[in-house]
Order: sequence, then structure tokens, then C-alpha cells
Amino acid sequence: MDLSHTIGPGMQVYPGDPVPTLIRHCTLERDGYNVLDVRIGSQSGTHVDAPAHLTAGAATIDRLAPELFVGRGIVFDVRGLGARQRITPDAIGSRADDVRPGDIAVFHTGWSRFYGTDAYYTHPFVDPALCVLLLDRGVRTFCLDAPSVDETPDDEHADAGYPVHHLIADAGGVIGENLCRLDRIDFPDPLVSLLPISLEDGDGAPTRAVAMHLE
Repeated sequence: MDLSHTIGPGMQVYPGDPVPTLIRHCTLERDGYNVLDVRIGSQSGTHVDAPAHLTAGAATIDRLAPELFVGRGIVFDVRGLGARQRITPDAIGSRADDVRPGDIAVFHTGWSRFYGTDAYYTHPFVDPALCVLLLDRGVRTFCLDAPSVDETPDDEHADAGYPVHHLIADAGGVIGENLCRLDRIDFPDPLVSLLPISLEDGDGAPTRAVAMHLE
């Protein structure tokens, strides 16, 4: 199941991030082959954050073990939450007992339905208490179908900060953001892959996120 947004010049980007451009550098007609000049931000579209995204001196995307990006997904259905509500331990209830070390936490907020609109930035976000609970259970990879695991700041929420980003970075973990089509994971124990481009000294990188059903 493809869980990724397509990257292109008309896509929504996080406020202040560069807008992608895809320019035909070589063409079949002129050069005999096609080559794109690709210019995107490290956080464009469906992507992963390395600890270096918000922590000085922390590991960059090219220095992280591939094992962090592939594992059994634990999908937490939190679609009942509203705008700017916290995803707390109560929101996942007893599902926390199913978590094993190395699992990938997947928060299904349903907010990808707002992708491309201002409402997308009013998404639910992970409460630090829930982050700590899952870190204690051995989770090092957190992802969701929204632009951030933390609350996205605006004029009324300018002091939100990025506590969950820092908690995960301090644990050497990674974050996957802007996933989509999580409702298509209708089978247990999906194998989730968030393998990114290995950008030199990258704070993050785009990924073709997928969920696989293995017999």
C-alpha cells in the first residue's frame, strides 16, 4: 500500500519551506534521454526527520541505520480526535500493550483528507507523555498522516514548541510525516518501510512510504 504523497511544484509545503521545482534538464528529443533537474526541500512531501532536524550535532539522515526505517507497524486509529487535540496515552488505550521494541508507531488521524488546505495545519498531535510511554517500550520510529508529530504553530499557538521532536531525537529515533491512505492498511501487522534518500548531512529526506502485507 502506497502511503506517500507525490512530490511536484503544486504540492503543499510546510510554511517557510522551499517549493519543489522539477525542470526538464535533458529531453529525448534534444539529448536522446530524459533527466530532471530536481529541487526540493529535505522535508518535502512524505518524509522522515533525522535527529539533526532540531538537535545540533545529532545524527543526520545518512548516518542512521536502515533498521530504523523498516519494521512492524502498530497502527493507532485516533480519527475521533478533533483539531489541535492531543494524542494521549488514553487515546490508544490497551493497544500500548501490543507494542514491541523495534515497532513503528503509526498514528492514523485522518487528517490527510485536509492535505492542500489550511485546515491541514490544525491536525491532532502527539502528547509528550504518549511519546515517552512508547519510547520506554522500545519504539524509535513514529509517523502520522499529518505535517508534524508536534502542534503546528500559528499566531494563536506560537509557543507550542517541538517537545516530541526533541524526545525522539534524544532517543536516536526518527519521525515520518505527511503519510496518507492509512485507511488502506486493513490487515494486521503490516511491514512498514520509510526508507529515505541518503542525503549527505541531511536533516531529513523524502521517502516512498509503503505498508506491506506479508503471509
